[in-house]
Amino acid sequence: MRRGSFRDETVDYAAVGATQAPDLMQYPPERSIPATESWRIGSGETRFQSAGEALLAWRAQRDGGLVVSDVRPAAGPMYSGVGFDHEGHPIAPSRLEADQRFDADGTPWVSAGTTIRLHGRAGGMKADAELRVIFAIEEPRRVGFALGTVGDSVVSGEESFVLEWHDNDEVWFTVRAFDAPVALLYRLLPPLVRRRRRALFQGYLRAISPLYTTSS
Repeated sequence: MRRGSFRDETVDYAAVGATQAPDLMQYPPERSIPATESWRIGSGETRFQSAGEALLAWRAQRDGGLVVSDVRPAAGPMYSGVGFDHEGHPIAPSRLEADQRFDADGTPWVSAGTTIRLHGRAGGMKADAELRVIFAIEEPRRVGFALGTVGDSVVSGEESFVLEWHDNDEVWFTVRAFDAPVALLYRLLPPLVRRRRRALFQGYLRAISPLYTTSS
């Protein structure tokens, strides 16, 4: 199991990690618009593993119509700490997260603290941004990470991507986000924030799910 977390003053919002809050939709960070979607993308260990590898290799972004560039892992190894089960028992020893992996083109995979740049459009709207990986999770039945805005985006906030392999053998992909408008147009027209977010979600689903057929 690999776990990592990262906190840095350079993100441009205060509620770091809030995509993991169970009441995100009811009590989002101030001035932000929350969103969450979950999709069943198949079943079985093979599906879970292949989707997890795709997710950590930035395929949700890349195959979702965005360009990932300037991927900069955090300097030095990151301490990943001890994992615990629901009763508080340790389930893995502490170790250094030093085994950085790379995509076929040499792009580093997701790791806590990594900074990236995104370029592209979603639903005809700008999706450029500098982002930082706030946390990364790799567990036997759960894989995911969160991205927080550092700057150059029309919104400020966070989005998380989590794959879960449930006990009934189903594999689910969940994306959660909160966006606070930054650009004047988005502050004046909040529905554009929701429209942009829906387009991003559909791109991520299309990239990760072989079951995707049409937008909803």
